[in-house]
Amino acid sequence: MRLAPWLPPVLWMAVTAWLSTDIASGEHTSQLLLPALRWLLPWATPGQLHTVHRLLRKGAHLTEYAILAALWYRAFTRERNLSARAASWTAFAISLAWAALDEWHQSFLPSRTSSAMDVALDGAGAALALVVDWRAWRGMLDGATAILLWLAAVGGAAVIAMNAWTGVPSGTLWVTTPAAGLLLLARSRLRRLKRDASGSGDGGGREALRDP
Repeated sequence: MRLAPWLPPVLWMAVTAWLSTDIASGEHTSQLLLPALRWLLPWATPGQLHTVHRLLRKGAHLTEYAILAALWYRAFTRERNLSARAASWTAFAISLAWAALDEWHQSFLPSRTSSAMDVALDGAGAALALVVDWRAWRGMLDGATAILLWLAAVGGAAVIAMNAWTGVPSGTLWVTTPAAGLLLLARSRLRRLKRDASGSGDGGGREALRDP
């Protein structure tokens, strides 16, 4: 069994586990995001900025688990050759279980809160990614995964640069941004290997047809 297809979802699970610690608490992300939001939205009141900050945190739940489910789906369909339905249900079950464990872990941290609503939000993100493929839009799912990873990598790098300019610490972005970049590299490598394998198979078939 090849390990390469399983590395992206396992690495992304490690990232989400790390984000479940105090490092990504509301207090820490506010120190990271509120200065950027004040710069982007100078007209907004403090209450509006805190609302946007909260929405961004909830959006992160959706994005994290949409990526996780998509990565597990790709691993199961490409390595285990599961049907789309079986791969979708398996990826969803893993993602939802991981979300529940994530919230259970946060219940032991003073700086974090455990919420069943967050588990539901994580599950919604996973389901959203999988429903796209369940309708046979594999190209869209693949593209959505790439877009989310590029946003995490390029957007994270832009925020790090802006924070460096304003003297604000970037905190978790020093981990999530490189992680997204590594996942993009792994994705590119897997696609290249798949193309090479497909090309070798097609070449072998053509040679066989030419032999008397």
